[in-house]
Amino acid sequence: MKKKTLHPTLSHVAREAGVGTTTVSRVINGGHRVNPETLARVRRVIERLGYMPNQAARTLKGHRTKTIGLVIPSIADPFFSSCAEAAQAIARANDSLVMLTVTSNDPRTEMENLDLLIRHRTDGLLIVPANSQSQILRDLLERVAVPVVAIDRPVSDSSIASVVCDNFKGAITGTQHLIDHGYKRIVCLTGESTLYTIRERMRGYRKAMEQAKLNCIIDSSVKDYKSAEYAIKSLLDGPSPPDAIFATKNSTTIHAFEVLQRLNIPVPQSIALLGFDDFELASTVRPPISVIQQPVEEIGRRAAEILFDQLLDERGAASPASRHPVQVKLQTRLIQRASCGCTPPTP
Repeated sequence: MKKKTLHPTLSHVAREAGVGTTTVSRVINGGHRVNPETLARVRRVIERLGYMPNQAARTLKGHRTKTIGLVIPSIADPFFSSCAEAAQAIARANDSLVMLTVTSNDPRTEMENLDLLIRHRTDGLLIVPANSQSQILRDLLERVAVPVVAIDRPVSDSSIASVVCDNFKGAITGTQHLIDHGYKRIVCLTGESTLYTIRERMRGYRKAMEQAKLNCIIDSSVKDYKSAEYAIKSLLDGPSPPDAIFATKNSTTIHAFEVLQRLNIPVPQSIALLGFDDFELASTVRPPISVIQQPVEEIGRRAAEILFDQLLDERGAASPASRHPVQVKLQTRLIQRASCGCTPPTP
């Protein structure tokens, strides 16, 4: 008994349409140099048979794989999961799939993930660099023959496009807001101080404090709840306890808030709190937490749009040297809630 073919092939389409396989291939790739009558007939046969081109075979012939690689530190962090979802929407609109990998901000894992994506011949790469200043990463990304766009953190000293927020200006705005409330002993609570975003936020904090002629108090030891608890207890037990906390990322803000709640320290009456980056429960806890908000979805969307623009520009996609360096810097927004001492207007 002859085995039934499950999927129609290019040869089946050619035979049914009464043309050669070269003509069918031309129709699939846009219909160039095919007369309108033949073009319409082949397309009708393709639709009737339900023919789908073999993507693996097309890849071997140099066609695009209709996939892009996305390399992020974490899918548990709402910031990066929101970026990924926005990028996925743009990819789908461009008839492509996203291959997502996670690095946990580990450079070795990052290189392994990139090697895997490159071997799978993804059409382009979106990456949140674990180390913006890594020469090994920069050399690899400058060498690959596909477009690359960095998200949230640029690749230093490179021509690689990036979409970032103005972390420096956002941190100045947040710190200055606390200063305007009359707070003078404002501690910058942070961790992962080697990351580009954190360094920029610390720089903005220092700038605002120095302009106000106030002493900078920076604790960069926070990586989880336990370290946040130790840091805050040590600061409160010191000779000059802080009257406000500026937390440089959403997880640090959450840990700080939980510690203050468990220690029964009233916010903002005894100590104010303002965080960098909004998060889902920031507006619903009591008191609601004031934050510097980033346009998270826009970061992911703009990065993916730049990537697909480069893919459409065949000259740019063919030669990394021909790409024009570009950095899109998006602005942050101060969301005033009660934890900083504000009385926000009733919605």
